[in-house]
Amino acid sequence: MPEATAQKKFSCPSCGGEAQWNPAKKLLVCPFCGTTSPAQAELTAAGEEQIVEHDLVAALRGIPDSARGWQAAKTSVRCQSCQAISVFDATRVGQRCDFCGSSALVPYEEIKEAFRPESLLPMKVSENQVRDAIRQWYGSRWFAPNKLKRAALTDTVKGLYIPYWTFDAQVHAEWTAESGYYYYETETYTDGNGRTQTRQVQKVRWVPSAGALDHFFDDELVPASRGVQPEMLRLIEPFPTTKELVPYNAGFLSGWVVERYQIDLVAAAKTSRDQMDRKMYALCGAQVPGDTHRNLQIEDDYAGQTFKHILTPIWLLTYNYGTQTYQVVINGYTGVIAGKYPKSWVKIFVAVLAGLAAVGFIALLASHR
Repeated sequence: MPEATAQKKFSCPSCGGEAQWNPAKKLLVCPFCGTTSPAQAELTAAGEEQIVEHDLVAALRGIPDSARGWQAAKTSVRCQSCQAISVFDATRVGQRCDFCGSSALVPYEEIKEAFRPESLLPMKVSENQVRDAIRQWYGSRWFAPNKLKRAALTDTVKGLYIPYWTFDAQVHAEWTAESGYYYYETETYTDGNGRTQTRQVQKVRWVPSAGALDHFFDDELVPASRGVQPEMLRLIEPFPTTKELVPYNAGFLSGWVVERYQIDLVAAAKTSRDQMDRKMYALCGAQVPGDTHRNLQIEDDYAGQTFKHILTPIWLLTYNYGTQTYQVVINGYTGVIAGKYPKSWVKIFVAVLAGLAAVGFIALLASHR
């Protein structure tokens, strides 16, 4: 017989019902009687606790059990369609995946509990604001089918918390390259009529150059979600993680679905390092003097590497149109929206015809001048 675990609830002071975090009011709100209660006493959202950056090297050697778990009873399910692992309050019964809408949900049992988030961004954008934003966004998509614009797609919008890793590092880089300086020489040539002509030809003078650069990476973001398309997340970033994070507390997640991270610390650290390397290459390249450069070589040293595991809020709309699945994602803190939508081939055909007609009209005018 499975062992019963008591669930940590956030009770309404009036009726005793389970209160849920409301992003619009920034309070715990009872869905039964409407009573609101301040969260600060329980949630320490006023900043009394310090958010700690964990040493990356030490963490890669082993994360202690004391830093694992959600600090509240949760249920986990894996979607067999999109592979997202959703975590929600133990009293809720999952019917469909909040990420793709599939009903193919199976219980997910972890061999070891997930590393607990260090901090999170509270949901700030309300559901009503999100619905209005989606309607306006669709209304501005000229190539979207009219049928799609009339559909009540906002009925399926979901509020979620998704996992991110953030990484800090102090980097010292020394670089060498060849700087190229443009100069011009006059060249003589014979044109198609047999006449001798001259023209200016660009040349490059290459000289060796070298330099050094120090740069601090603060909260380099690496998404750890499988349920949301990565390219969509990049379009709604950044999340203000350097100043607006609050210490993790289960109360902020009461009533909300959370995705468990599926990109672990080792893989995320490698992704972050690749991102930093690319940015350091660009920063060093910008330092090279001259008009252009080549053979840029960098020797860099990473120090003070730390990380955090955080949760960020999003609103997600996933829908099917024809045989395709589309997502619209809204940053739950800033309200930035991004998404994909089907295209009306009739509207595209009309636009192409209109463009060709305009080009033809301009050419006709030019020929009569």
